[in-house]
Amino acid sequence: MLRLLHTADVHLGARHADMGDAAVIQRERQFAAFKASIDLALAERVDIVLIAGDLFDSNVQPRRSVDRVAAELARLVAARIRAVLIPGTHDVYDRASVYRAYDLPSMAGSGGPTGLVTLLTPERPWVYIEALDTVIHGPVFATKRAPYSPLRDLPASIAASPGATWRIGLLHATVAIPGKVEQDEVIVTTSEIAGSGLDYLALGHWHSAQSARAGTVAFAYAGAPEPVAVDQDRAGKVLLVTLDDRDGRRSVDIAERVVGRTRFAKVDIDAATIASQPDLVAKLAARADADLVLDVRLTGIRSDDLDLEFSEIEAALKTSFLRLRLGDASITAPVVGALPPAETVAGAFIRDLGDRISALEAAQQGETAAAAELRDALRLGRLLLAGHEVTL
Repeated sequence: MLRLLHTADVHLGARHADMGDAAVIQRERQFAAFKASIDLALAERVDIVLIAGDLFDSNVQPRRSVDRVAAELARLVAARIRAVLIPGTHDVYDRASVYRAYDLPSMAGSGGPTGLVTLLTPERPWVYIEALDTVIHGPVFATKRAPYSPLRDLPASIAASPGATWRIGLLHATVAIPGKVEQDEVIVTTSEIAGSGLDYLALGHWHSAQSARAGTVAFAYAGAPEPVAVDQDRAGKVLLVTLDDRDGRRSVDIAERVVGRTRFAKVDIDAATIASQPDLVAKLAARADADLVLDVRLTGIRSDDLDLEFSEIEAALKTSFLRLRLGDASITAPVVGALPPAETVAGAFIRDLGDRISALEAAQQGETAAAAELRDALRLGRLLLAGHEVTL
């Protein structure tokens, strides 16, 4: 049996320019998730920790950041747990690479070719771990964009390495999906994975955890252990991978474990239950959670008198959530009673917009963004024509 902890895309040192003052906090959350990953590896007594690229967000890192990573890897060394890592596309192994500037394995107390911490490079594309009878293949390039598939030369790499019970792949790449994902900096195909001869392929580059099979080869993305962006609702995890060979039957079991703090939630609120903007702010404030990315969608029928300014609501609740996102799927109340005469401004306005909304919904078989915009115009127009003051 072989037990692995698979992580990737930690992106330590990310600047998070879109987060303002919260950027420093988010960087610490990312490091905390990396530390939690090491904690889990120690608690589970895994055999190997795999880091499939983009441990750092860029090659420009202060010494303090590298020292903090080395200290975490040193905890694995002290427990005699091996770690194998590869550069990615953010911390690419070019001439300015952070891995050329700093000897991370030596800093972790495990230098040399037989050390417990191994960095795979273009010059060293695989490592044989004799005690575990395992070969880890990690083909990488010295450029951000790969000149060809990193799996192209895998047969030669396998031929040059010792025979072993287990063959593990470690790649920072995109799996091509015809019609959806066909271009990226590093591309591999499922047919290449199926023909690789690997038992497990540990992938980095996609920030959402997911797993699949290509032929007999199990492959997976661990995703980012802490979301790098607040729309990555499948991030926040690492993978515990167990490879077993019993009675000639080989199996690969992949289990997700949460290590990040960020959580995601979606909630629908019936617009009819909202009395005013302060009322909605109070309802949302009751859910306050600094670790929560909350998606709120208004639904149902909205009163003509309900005036909401989403930017003001988001500003009022800025410190209550990691991120609050508001969406509006509500519709205006239908006209009650007899319509104003068609020859009046109000009557012509209501009929014209009503007909246009109906035509859009019929053409698209349901509500569309254009129909929603016209509904809002109808609501505001009716308020104005009724003598109400409206703030735009």
